[in-house]
This record gives sequence, structure tokens and C-alpha cells, in this order.
Amino acid sequence: MLERGVILPKRRSCLAKRLDEMMTEGELKISPRALRLLQDLREEWASLDRRIGSYDDELAALTRDDEQARRLATIPGIGTINATALLAAVGDASAFAKGRDLAAWLGLTPRQHSTGGKTKLLGISKRGNKYLRTQLIHGARSALVHFTKRQTPIGAWVRQMLTRAHPNVVVVALAAKLARIAWAVLRHGRDYDHGPAMA
Repeated sequence: MLERGVILPKRRSCLAKRLDEMMTEGELKISPRALRLLQDLREEWASLDRRIGSYDDELAALTRDDEQARRLATIPGIGTINATALLAAVGDASAFAKGRDLAAWLGLTPRQHSTGGKTKLLGISKRGNKYLRTQLIHGARSALVHFTKRQTPIGAWVRQMLTRAHPNVVVVALAAKLARIAWAVLRHGRDYDHGPAMA
């Protein structure tokens, strides 16, 4: 459209609104063939939005109907997508002896290098389920502010970590902690406990 002198906003919602206005009001000064092509693309875009919406509704229904998914969704940073993805990937987490094993399987724990009796922690291993690791990191990033404002043990841990590490490092560490919490919720069959408020 820019090649034809039509300037449109970049943001998705603004673009859709402005494009629909221009197409219905006949403001577009383009050939009928280009207009037909644009209408086809806009219909395809709307169809994809409807399909994505129906998938979102299906995942929300699955989370509401499944007891384990509902429990996982009580954890800050783990919503509908993360809860259903965790259940699909790990089930009841019985394959993992402890929460650290799940975090390591997801690639959220640091690699270790030992020489001469000295152990050095490197970056995360990035092994395992890449999709789930990415989703947990995004969830941890969104929950970081939630935890920093809470006077709970995890909130204190996050605030203390932020004083000595880069925020991205803290986000990954929080994602590993969320994986451990998810393991505990799945294995013990209880809702997430936010912990006692600290004085």
C-alpha cells in the first residue's frame, strides 16, 4: 500500500480499523484488481482472527474443565496457554523425581563447568522443550512485577535477586522457580499457596 501512496498505521488494531474505513468509504485510490486483492487479504486476516479466537476459547474451556489445569492457572505467570502446554508435555509430572528435574528438562537451569575442584555456573542449557521454556519465561516476565509488590517469601527472593542480577537473569530464575512450583502443584494435587505475608 505504501508503494501506491497509501500510508497506514503500524499497530494491528489501528491498521485494521483504518483499512476497513478506507475500503468501505472508497478512499483508496488503487486499481480494482488491487482492491480485490486487498479485500481477499482482509477476509483471510479476519478468518484467521476468528480461528485463533475459537482456539483460545477451546483452551479456556479445557482449563476450566480440567482440575490440574485449573490448579496450574492459580500460579502467577502460568495462564491458560502455559497450563495446557505443561499438562500436554508433562502430564502429572510423575516422570520427574523433583521440581529441579522438571526445570532442568525444560533447559531453565544453568550448565556447570568444573575444573580443579572449582565449579562455575554458565548460562541456561536451553535443552528440552523450547516452546514450553519460552512460554514459562514470558509468563515469568509478566509475573515479575506481581511478585515484587507482594510481601511473600517469593517476593522477597525476587527483590533480593534484582539487587544483584540483571532483570533478564532474574526472569529466567523465576521461570525455573515457576517450573518447580508447577511440579509441586501437579505432584501433590493442591492449589498454589501464595505463602504467608511477611511483616
